[in-house]
Amino acid sequence: MIKSVAVLGAGQMGNGIAHVFAQYGYQVFLYDIAGEQLEKALATIRQNLERQAKKGVIAESLVGETVGRIITTQNMTDLAQVDLAVEAVSEHEPLKLDIFRKLDEIVQPGAILASNTSSIPITKIASVTRRPEQVIGMHFMNPVPIMKLVEVIRGHATSEETFAATSELVAKLEKEMAVSQDYPGFIVNRVLIPMINEAVFALYEGIASAEDIDKGMKLGTNQPMGPLTLADFIGLDTVLAIANVLYDGFKDPKYRPCPLLVKMVNAGYLGRKSGRGFYSY
Repeated sequence: MIKSVAVLGAGQMGNGIAHVFAQYGYQVFLYDIAGEQLEKALATIRQNLERQAKKGVIAESLVGETVGRIITTQNMTDLAQVDLAVEAVSEHEPLKLDIFRKLDEIVQPGAILASNTSSIPITKIASVTRRPEQVIGMHFMNPVPIMKLVEVIRGHATSEETFAATSELVAKLEKEMAVSQDYPGFIVNRVLIPMINEAVFALYEGIASAEDIDKGMKLGTNQPMGPLTLADFIGLDTVLAIANVLYDGFKDPKYRPCPLLVKMVNAGYLGRKSGRGFYSY
């Protein structure tokens, strides 16, 4: 029975995951190396809960209760007794592997270790632990409190028990589950990132302006936002990281990142979070 959850990484994804677990009654330990980031995450969670209360999604009384279930920490040893740890740090393989090595040493033996990775193989992450059968992918969508999907990825050694416990948990969070085999990009990013990359190529080759590419895809295929707007929302560095995982994983030239995407990331134009990407914010 999962009662307490650790979320590692207090960025955009981490604070959203912590928010949802706390909202559904779980004791949450939110870990980050930066105290300032933890403070910012708690403020964001409170703000988002208040927005939900105003819209009538949750009762006003639940705002304080939910925030009260979240304990912030900069010390990973505080996570020792949790039943589940969800890693949600940046999409950087060496960092993720290092965190899973440490988690495996710290967290109680029966606990499940999950990764919110959007593209890095779960089998590879699990291989650095002594409990590969208890490692699974739980890829939440952004923004986590609103988006209904959790992509669940079974590593090569993931046990039926781990999968069953994760499935049950997704249902308790009132999310929908899509199950993917452990190949680069899984389901969502295997389809999404090449589409975004192709939109960047269309801009790079002068086929149309960013506005017209987005308008064409938004109005022509009924998407809520165009691919370049979406790339800015995700973060161009994250888009490039996933594109590189696909390219390296499949060795297929169709996944090669557009040179314009690479150049923009090198220039620090990362989208909304840096104030400038394909659009200015």
